[in-house]
Amino acid sequence: MTGIRLTAPAPGWAIDADVVVVGSGVAGLTAALRCAAAGLDTVVVTKARLDDGSTRWAQGGIAAALGEGDTPEQHLDDTLVAGAGLCDEEAVRTLVTEGPDAVRRLIDTGAHFDTTDGGDIALTREGGHHRRRIAHAGGDATGAEISRALVAAVREAALHTIENALVLDLLTDAEGRTAGVSLHVMGEGQHDGVGAVRAPSVVLATGGMGQVFSATTNPSVSTGDGVALALRAGAEVSDLEFVQFHPTVLFLGADSEGQQPLVSEAVRGEGAHLVDADGVRFMTGQHELAELAPRDIVAKGITRRMHEKGAEHMYLDARHFGAAMWEQRFPTILAACRSHGIDPVTEPVPVAPAAHYASGGVRTDLRGRTTVPGLYACGEVACTGVHGANRLASNSLLEGLVFAERIAADIAQTRPPRTEPAAVAGEPVALPAPETRTAIQRAMTRGAGVLRSAESLAAAAAQLEALHHEAAADAEEAGGSGGPGAKAVVPGVDAWEVANLLLVSRVLVAAARDREETRGCHWREDRPDRDDAHGRRHLVVRIAPDRAPVVHRTETAAFPPVRPSD
Repeated sequence: MTGIRLTAPAPGWAIDADVVVVGSGVAGLTAALRCAAAGLDTVVVTKARLDDGSTRWAQGGIAAALGEGDTPEQHLDDTLVAGAGLCDEEAVRTLVTEGPDAVRRLIDTGAHFDTTDGGDIALTREGGHHRRRIAHAGGDATGAEISRALVAAVREAALHTIENALVLDLLTDAEGRTAGVSLHVMGEGQHDGVGAVRAPSVVLATGGMGQVFSATTNPSVSTGDGVALALRAGAEVSDLEFVQFHPTVLFLGADSEGQQPLVSEAVRGEGAHLVDADGVRFMTGQHELAELAPRDIVAKGITRRMHEKGAEHMYLDARHFGAAMWEQRFPTILAACRSHGIDPVTEPVPVAPAAHYASGGVRTDLRGRTTVPGLYACGEVACTGVHGANRLASNSLLEGLVFAERIAADIAQTRPPRTEPAAVAGEPVALPAPETRTAIQRAMTRGAGVLRSAESLAAAAAQLEALHHEAAADAEEAGGSGGPGAKAVVPGVDAWEVANLLLVSRVLVAAARDREETRGCHWREDRPDRDDAHGRRHLVVRIAPDRAPVVHRTETAAFPPVRPSD
């Protein structure tokens, strides 16, 4: 244990459970439903409402070998290629072989996918896939349908849920084993203010950390809370340098910040073309799949063309779809574009890459176990080894589904006893001022965005460390964290989120500086080639007691066990 924790009031209330699941996307709700079905007293904690996570924003769909002629082996091959030599093959094999039945169980839970006239699941194709294997719902509203079905199942099962709650830190017992979480409930409800859910098993399913960048497809709640909690608890994270920038995000202007509208890869899967201002298709000849190449290749292709043309964006041309296809297949995207004054039926859509998905996260084994006993992770917050250096399109919902089921099975089998949380030693983290958020995001966008270099990453690292030390100095000047003084930062949601963003950003940049090569979605301008001799390794990061990121390179492309005895 690091002894590091957020500055926060002591819990004023507590409830007991067997399992606490943090997050309400496909991973969190699937884990919670399976744990409850196994007879475990399960509590779901979520930062906003139950249906407000990243899952509901997923447009394209969920990938699985469900179509005639498709096989898990073919799905595995496409995933390994996209992962650029860093996928854990056993993890990928687990995903693709268990995936089809997991999707069928999701359908049994109540999710309705689009079907063909013959009643089969309708399948489309996305970047990196050589077959149509993407199941979708509502045309381009797959995540919303999955979220609807799982939330309905959770309510029908009468699970104990705590909404509008920001998780703060992991509670551990005297042996260093998980004993629950502290959290802060915002607004009215059964609980209010800082409290605790005491449980011997904690499942992190908190989603992504896209808000570390100025422009992202992620919702505002995606501030890296789960990764930050795990780091403070002494867990290892890995592959955090591999942030996937979605190639086609609706361009709203160079100064636009926050969540940006996504234009799903499925639009390209149905035949849309990427063109420059002159109408020239620029992805043909760059890859055998052209616009349907893996996302890192398409994002780089767009960025290169933008640099060549001195342009701020490129265009996605799908005028040939016609109005009927746009309205039936992509109603959500059509509405988003039109709300911003763009009509895809009659004009090309301006697009540019934006932060989308973290391929890395809290390191787990195939049962979702982290390096902290009793702490599990699944979904985007986790690093299972499935995605490697670049996630294959639409594998994320499937990964959340498959590994959530595996976590529930492990907890149901082991059924650890409840223990008493121990007091935490050490000084709490000095909280940055809430207005620091914009400075973090801009430093990350400039220095650790789509294009990176030793120089840009060093500048980002220097800015982030300055913000880190400034917070500590302000706290000391104020007479200690939370003490009296003009510069004291009052503990609260905004300050806690910024503390999480700053910690996650510092770790991401430390890993990106260490990876001196270009691989997957980590693109170093100064190191444009892939270096398999040294780079086909994972970077594992912990936080030292002095709050500094410590980067360790694995000896091979395989992950070491999460437990020394394994």
